[in-house]
Parts: sequence; C-alpha cells; structure tokens
Amino acid sequence: MSAESTYDIIIAGGGTAGCVVAGRLAAADPSLSILVIEAGPTTRDDPLHTQPARYMYHLRPDSTTVKFNVGKESAALGGRAPVVPCGQCLGGGSSVNFAMYTRAAASDYDDWATVYGNKGWSSADLLPLLRKCETYQVQPGKPTHGYSGPLKVSYGGFYPEVGQEFLNAATQYDKTRGTTDDVNGLFDCNKYGRWQKWIDEKTGTRSDVPHHYIYPLQNTQTKLRILTGHQVKRVIIRDGVAVGVQYIANPRFHPDSVPEVLTATARHMVVLSGGALGSPAILERSGIGSKDILHKIGVKHVVDLPGVGENYQADHQLILAPYIAAKSTHSLDGVVEDNEPEIEAWTKQWKANGTGLLATNGLEAGIKMRPLKKDLEVIGPDFRKRWLDYYAPAPDKPVLWIAVMTLLTGDRPTPPGGKYYSVGWYLQHPTSIGYVHATSASDVNAPADFHPGYLDLPEDMALHKWGYKRTRELARRMLSYRGEVPERHPKFNPKGKAAAGPKGGPTSAVDADIEYTAEDDKAIEEYVKKAVATAWHSIGTCAMKKREEGGVVDARLNVYGVSNLKVADLSICPGNVAANTYSTAVLIGEKAATIIAEELGIPLGEVASTGIHARL
Repeated sequence: MSAESTYDIIIAGGGTAGCVVAGRLAAADPSLSILVIEAGPTTRDDPLHTQPARYMYHLRPDSTTVKFNVGKESAALGGRAPVVPCGQCLGGGSSVNFAMYTRAAASDYDDWATVYGNKGWSSADLLPLLRKCETYQVQPGKPTHGYSGPLKVSYGGFYPEVGQEFLNAATQYDKTRGTTDDVNGLFDCNKYGRWQKWIDEKTGTRSDVPHHYIYPLQNTQTKLRILTGHQVKRVIIRDGVAVGVQYIANPRFHPDSVPEVLTATARHMVVLSGGALGSPAILERSGIGSKDILHKIGVKHVVDLPGVGENYQADHQLILAPYIAAKSTHSLDGVVEDNEPEIEAWTKQWKANGTGLLATNGLEAGIKMRPLKKDLEVIGPDFRKRWLDYYAPAPDKPVLWIAVMTLLTGDRPTPPGGKYYSVGWYLQHPTSIGYVHATSASDVNAPADFHPGYLDLPEDMALHKWGYKRTRELARRMLSYRGEVPERHPKFNPKGKAAAGPKGGPTSAVDADIEYTAEDDKAIEEYVKKAVATAWHSIGTCAMKKREEGGVVDARLNVYGVSNLKVADLSICPGNVAANTYSTAVLIGEKAATIIAEELGIPLGEVASTGIHARL
C-alpha cells in the first residue's frame, strides 16, 4: 500500500452525504481526482443491502455494517447506558436504514436560514435540491417532488394488511385529522396516509446512495477512488490550511495489516463526512475544538471551537411498542428470524418481478401528528412552554411521528414463528441536548465520551407518555390486533383497566379510551425510561451556526479558523428536522456538491427554481 498519494479532494467518510458529494463532482468533472475513505465495507449488489426488507440484519450484535456507540449511564434512563448505532459501510445509513421516505417540515429548514443565519439554506433554497435527488413514482405532477433524480421513491412492491388496517382504524377513531395522499409534502402535517419508501417500484430494490451515485461511475473514466475499510485519524493542517489526512486500515476488516499510518494530500480541500458521531472526533484529534477537551486527551490546540461535539440533538427518541397479530397477517417476522423457506419463497418472487414481502420495509402508514387543544390538556403543563414558544408559531411542525410496522423489533419472543406488528412513535424535535467527544489523541476506536441526552428534560417525557397512550388506542382498533406483547409494555396492574397482554380481538372504533390511573402513569414513565432508544438520527455536533454561538462551520460549510476544510454530513444541522434523516443527509450532500462545484468553477448543472413557498 502506498504510504502517500495526492488528490484534488479528499472526502473523509463514505456515508450518505459523502457519497453524494463524490458522485456529483466526479460525474460533473471526470478529470477531478477524488479520494473517499470509508471505515466500513462495500455493499455492491449484496441482497442484504439491496432487498429493502433485510434491514434488521444490520442491527445484529455481530454486524459488520454498523458501529454501535455506547453512551454514558444516564440517571434519566434509570441508570441505563443507551446504545446508538450508525452506518459503517459505503453509503452509511442509506445502505442499512429502514428505507422510510420522510422529509422535514419546511419551517425546519427555514429556521436554519432565519434563526441560525445561514443564507441559502431556507426551504425555498433547498427544495430544488430535494427534487433533484429523487424520482417520485407514487403519483405524477406533485410540485414538491422530483421526477428525474437518481433515487426512486414509491410505496414498494407489497402492501401488508396492517397498513390499511391502521388507516381504517385511525380515520374511524380520530375524525378530526383526516387523510392525505402525501404525508411528506413539506408544508402540511397532521393527516394520516400511506407512507412512501426509498424503494424502486420497478425493481423492488433499496434506493441507497452507493448504487445510484457511486457504483455506476466505477465503470467510467472518472478519477474517483473509493477506499473502504480504512479510518481517518486526523486532518493535516499547515499554517492554518488543511492539506491532507492521516488514515489507517480498520482492524475490523484488516486484522492482519501492519498498523501503519498512511497519508493522503489534497490539492484543493478536505471534506469531513464522518457523521454526527464521527466528524467531531476527527476535528478534535486534529486540534480543533474546546481547549479543555483537547488538553484532556493530549492534543495540541490549533483552533478554538468549543462547539465541536456539542449540540447533539438528542436523536428522535424512538419507541416501537409491539402487538400480537392474527396468524393470517403478512409480516416481516419470518425474515427477521431467518426463516429460510419463507425467505427463499419471497426471494424467488423478488428476483422475478421486484415484488413481494422483500420489496417492502413494512412501514406502511402513519402520521406526523400535532396535538389538538384536548391533547395538550392530556400532555400536561410540562410541555406548555415548549408548545407556545416553538410549535404554535409553526403550524407545519409535527410533534410526534406515529406509524405502523409489520414486525416486532428487538429481542424475539419465544418460541419463534409468531406474527406481530408495532405501532411506534418518536419525538420530532426533542428538547434535550447531548454531546459527543473524542477520548484519545490517536486511537480512532476508543469509546467516545458520549451522552445522547434522552429524557434529560421533562418536556420529552410528557410527549412520550402521550405517544404511548395515543398509539395504543390506534393499535387495539386494528383488525389484526390480538393483544399486547406484555413484556414489551408497561407493567400495569394485571387486574386494572390498562393491563397489557393477549386479547381475543380488536376493540370497536367507538369504544372509550383506556382509563389510566396515577399508578398507571408511573408505570408508563418507568417503561419509557427502559424502552426509549435511538431512531438512528444523530445530528448537530458540528453545527452550522455563528462561531460566537457555538458554531463549527459557516453557511458554505467551511470550518471556522481553517482554510480548505469543510464538513458535509448531518453534524452540520443547527436545529432538528421532523423526519428520518436520510433525506436531509442527501440534501446536505447535494448542497455541498453545489457549493464545492461553484468554488472550483465546475459546471454542475442548473437546478430550476420551483417558485413554491410555504403556506404558513
């Protein structure tokens, strides 16, 4: 292996945003030499990545495609140490996520521009890029969607019963919110609908970034080099200018390699794209960050940016409450349990025409929900200030994501072979804030000083309690309902009205809600502490804000205090987004590619303005 090499651009991290940047720039200028250094393996044509239904495979304890980041033990979680996975393979989260197509509220991006002062990052500025990346196969003529981009969006190749059951139950039980044909239209929320997926309806394959931005270029005459299985140690900075990186072979994939530090130099720039849990550590090992933190790990202080590693947006705090389903229900449980006959049968159909159970992610229907007046009374006073200050002025911002999944996640009940569905929720904009910092100057695999911040503030617990009660009412009105999986629900009084367990069938849409006692509410709180988990949506730790406000990068993604160094990944988000973060990661990649192309004088192609503005 060569000890030194030179490229025009070095991208440290081959996740979602990094691959978009590399793919766009390489396609625009094939003479541009680009090196992408990715810590994990390749994913090309691997059915565990291309088949949408196989995503749970990547969350096994022995997974080689994700990295499990362990947080500090938290008093708010009853002393539990949360675990936050992130993609560690080419394409990052796009290659292993749940493939659920979810876009932020328009006002989330508008906040980036107005609240945080980032010119060029409003929803009006970004909508053309959101359209550019996708081919929307669900319905023609939708003005906020694109129809010629690399990533395909559809309903997938199979529609399990629980999707329609959820919508039927929701519209009969909740007559105030109505339905929509697009739950991701950007400007509206609080309506139920089928959920779109990052799946190509023609092939039944996952719409990940590598198979649509990177691999097609590897058979062409570009100067794009993808180096997998290697980790970036630090950025090399000389006289305030980023001139390259040091990197090493990842022992996870090269166990017999000599522990040699390799160097790559950059003629134009270095772009960090290690994600919200990776990019801060690279900066800190490079001497960029808080003086106190760098002193603690023995790194020479180069640039004082105390915001590095701060502003972790407490993820989205997810709970997926499982329910027992009728035996006749189609579910992904057999796929998760590696039922070979079932997988073989569905694989045959998938290969034949791109349809069947492997061509869906099982996330079939849901809602981005805002509370009504009566709901606010149920949620209680802990949430009142947050509602008045943040949500009430922005009617497009949802408070909870709620959806149905055709499987049970996590530890499997015994014996195997059961049928389940989950009705889950997450907080769209958690109030709690966390942090992540490097703990070693040289060991890239040293555990981070990581505190996600789940439930640190009472506003978040208040929403989770409402989320549990609301989703349970929907779940028990679905035709496939046969009760709760008791060990995965609160420990209610078994003789009380809220008791969870097997049931004979669903309740009626007109039946009264479950009455919860004060003791029941305490049981829900304890359950939330034990059950709340990551939604795999880490953001914010290299925030695009003013330097004096804790910012790390400016609106053109330049790291403050260093020339020729940018960050392009979810760590730059200054505020949270009411969505699964894949869409925003792609968007950041598209925006970064546009910025870099402008600076290098490379024609990237014009993106037409939509003339669409928020209807708020």
